Amino acid sequence: MQDILEAIMAAEGSSQPERELAGLAGLPVPESYRGVVVRAEDTRMFEGMATRDKDPRKALHVQEVPTPELGPGEALVAVMASAINYNTVWTSIFEPLPTFKFLQRYGRLSELTRRHDLPYHVVGSDAAGVVLRTGPGVTKWKAGDEVVAHCLSVELEDSAGHDDTMLDPQQRIWGFETNFGGLAELAIVKANQLMPKPRHLSWEEAASPGLVNSTAYRQLVSHHGANMKQGDVVLIWGASGGLGGYATQMALNGGAIPVCVVSSPEKAELCRKMGAELVIDRTAEGFKFWSDEQTQDQDEWRRFGERIRELTGGEDPDIVFEHPGRETFGASVYVAKKGGTIVTCASTSGYMHQYDNRYLWMHLKRIVGSHFANYHEAWQANRLVALGKVHPTVSKTYALEQTGQAAYEVHRNAHQGKVGVRCLAPADGLGVRDTEMRARHESAINRFRGH
Repeated sequence: MQDILEAIMAAEGSSQPERELAGLAGLPVPESYRGVVVRAEDTRMFEGMATRDKDPRKALHVQEVPTPELGPGEALVAVMASAINYNTVWTSIFEPLPTFKFLQRYGRLSELTRRHDLPYHVVGSDAAGVVLRTGPGVTKWKAGDEVVAHCLSVELEDSAGHDDTMLDPQQRIWGFETNFGGLAELAIVKANQLMPKPRHLSWEEAASPGLVNSTAYRQLVSHHGANMKQGDVVLIWGASGGLGGYATQMALNGGAIPVCVVSSPEKAELCRKMGAELVIDRTAEGFKFWSDEQTQDQDEWRRFGERIRELTGGEDPDIVFEHPGRETFGASVYVAKKGGTIVTCASTSGYMHQYDNRYLWMHLKRIVGSHFANYHEAWQANRLVALGKVHPTVSKTYALEQTGQAAYEVHRNAHQGKVGVRCLAPADGLGVRDTEMRARHESAINRFRGH
């Protein structure tokens, strides 16, 4: 592994980094590598505890694992950096169920997928790194290519997946519903998960947009989601967070009018730094949408709607970008414009949504479910980053050994934007190939840093 890292580091400052990296093809593949895992023996460790009290640091371990066999259509990637997503938090607290159920199901599909059904699960759904090897049938990528990986793992053997790969019956989220994920020194991905690494970004910056940027793109921009157009008023929950930070940028970049909902003055300031003008600090303004565990407060829905109209000059949201779930969903349905769209994913505050259907059916609103993105959508979202139209939202990074702490901070919502993890990269700031482009966007790239 040290030889691989030295070969990648030789590209730093080189006038021909591609030539340095091409030498990776001649290096042997290590028999094992370090990865962040949850263990099957631990799946009951948090039984009886409230979700908020479950501690990812107790369940996530860095351990040496055997390097798996490389299959047809796959690539082995040396991972320089990864990032924390909420699915890693769910995995680490074994909610809504232990991910070993996913690995067992995938393992029954074929002889090749049986590799994934193990008593440990290498987690992580983001990665930036360098291709080491490709399996039979791979023609688009080669050893030495600098890449980022999106997290859609799909078999594409069923006709249902060929209009929209997210509808494939064998669609899975890599590193969550499959093994050999990105929080590790090596990762196994399908070749159709790979995309070019943006040349002006460091490894940890390039790794961080993958899951959330692609998810936001499908949810907000794609015709499979809200199909946002210029001038749309878009209500964005958690607008400075991992998902909302990209939705806010896409709304601004696409000519829409974001109304950013946040929970602190610091988060409000980050939204303004991104260019948003309409911001609601729901903590400062005292919005509480539930009067108790069982009862929503419709007066608060009304007050919230009035606040939005106050900011927009009397307009209700054309689109509500929903991901908190249970805590906010009733309010989201209420405040959406007549004929508007509530597009939802994730449900980080709870999956069991409640809303008053009168405000949906009598006002001809739509609820659209959205989950990650297909390859085309992920590629387009990555292209926006590569063009400098959308920027990373990395606030801080951790070493691989500190992944548990990084996940803990995301679980406790003690972070801004995205939290990165250095896997093979020994320091932040490495991997930048286009310094001129970076200089043009430096302040935007770094606006979340230190928050």
